[in-house]
Amino acid sequence: MIISDSWKDYEVIDASGGEKLERWGDYILVRPDPQVIWDTPKKDPRWHKPNGHYYRSDKGGGHWEFNALPEEWQISLDGLKFNLKPFSFKHTGLFPEQAANWAYAASIIKARKAQGQNTKVLNLFAYTGGATISAAKAGAHVTHVDASKGMVGWAKENAVSSGIPHESCRWIVDDCRKFAEREIRRGNKYDAVILDPPSYGRGPKGEIWKMEENIFDFLRLIAGLLSDDPAFIILNSYTTGLQPAVLSYMMNTIMKNRSDGTVEADEVGLPVTESGLVLPCGATCRWSKVHCNCSE
Repeated sequence: MIISDSWKDYEVIDASGGEKLERWGDYILVRPDPQVIWDTPKKDPRWHKPNGHYYRSDKGGGHWEFNALPEEWQISLDGLKFNLKPFSFKHTGLFPEQAANWAYAASIIKARKAQGQNTKVLNLFAYTGGATISAAKAGAHVTHVDASKGMVGWAKENAVSSGIPHESCRWIVDDCRKFAEREIRRGNKYDAVILDPPSYGRGPKGEIWKMEENIFDFLRLIAGLLSDDPAFIILNSYTTGLQPAVLSYMMNTIMKNRSDGTVEADEVGLPVTESGLVLPCGATCRWSKVHCNCSE
């Protein structure tokens, strides 16, 4: 398992009974997690009076209850700053488990830069820009694409907070597939692609995305955007059924003509302080031209 254990401002304190107890900087949140099917004693007193608790409804969705939680606050990692705020469906604007992938991408970008190579990164389904600002800070030029204008605005705020130069990023509000198709027609190429697609979603004009139905053809499309000297592809999945072996088979199939690269796929997880276990948080698959042995 690929473990994101480099955080100081974030911590999974405990997990039990379908929920996880988390520390986000100075604030404690309790949020539901479908992976936590065990029921162990909730010994930590912070379970009983968190700053924010998201309750899931039996009818779908849910609601937050707050206790001295600000509308917005920041946490940081290795000089990157993330603006957080609780919003719909339990989210805060950050997926901390992806820190391991940010470090992986940054290490390759820095290695290429040391060899005099620039890296153009395309970040699709880019959300609030964790991967974008990490790659930009490492020296890449990043094209950030998301269908939500609000998420792209949030990502820009994170870039400003992290001191990322304006010219390091291009911000695009668009359906990711349509953008990729236009880039192919325009002849634009990228040295690296990061994909963090949802299980289900809609584009700005009602385009429907279903991960199981669309990801293979989409990944094949993305392969057509790679430069002659590509660095890496990172594909994440939070979709039940798309396990690491499935992602690996797809990536190997699509990249079979790139004999100079390697594929690795695994679960992604976060350490749990109370139990010492690792909480699974989806799967990831990486293709890279030069295998990275960076510590995670």
